[in-house]
Amino acid sequence: MLVPADLGLWDMIQNLRPVPLVVIAILVIFSLLSWTIVFSKTGVFSRAKRANRNFLRAFRKANNLQAVAMASEQFSAAPLVAVFDFGYGEIERQIKQRGALVNKPAMERSLQLGISEEVTKLEMNMNWLATVASVSPFIGLFGTVWGIIDAFQGLGNAGSASLRAVAPGISEALITTAIGLAAAIPAAIFYNVFGTRIKELGTRMEDFAIEFQNFAERDFGG
Repeated sequence: MLVPADLGLWDMIQNLRPVPLVVIAILVIFSLLSWTIVFSKTGVFSRAKRANRNFLRAFRKANNLQAVAMASEQFSAAPLVAVFDFGYGEIERQIKQRGALVNKPAMERSLQLGISEEVTKLEMNMNWLATVASVSPFIGLFGTVWGIIDAFQGLGNAGSASLRAVAPGISEALITTAIGLAAAIPAAIFYNVFGTRIKELGTRMEDFAIEFQNFAERDFGG
């Protein structure tokens, strides 16, 4: 498909054939999906960090675990609260059934279950960012290859062999690669950024589990 050399980007997009247009539409949808996830998870991590800090301050000031349990509802956005609930729930079961904290390994396993559940929640939709980052460039490349084939077919039909004749069609085809990279690069960047934040929160939860066990042993004489 040959087009005038002085067309702008929007003009070239309007002149694209159905296959490249479908490719661009898919890439735009992928990009919108990734940015939606980015904004959503940015808010989640911000709230989690702030709530963790506030809850940890209250936890360290409390005289006993029961007081922490009563105050924990106001820090519901904190992943540490979920870990606390798992551990405290196991302690309550043991106190109710046996009258004392007698099975520390069970409490430790409950804390680990809480950590695992919270990490899983934090990782939600991360696979979509990874998919957009890895697949978008190839989708864009497919559109480019298709467009170049179309450009050379048009060149053959026109009977011209000059670069001036084929260059507009090739530049038009490269649009899909550019859009593919524009969708993939932010997704890859934020996938790595969020992955680091998840590791940091996971480490914070592991440290909190140790603090919780120490507190429980002092509080219940386990």
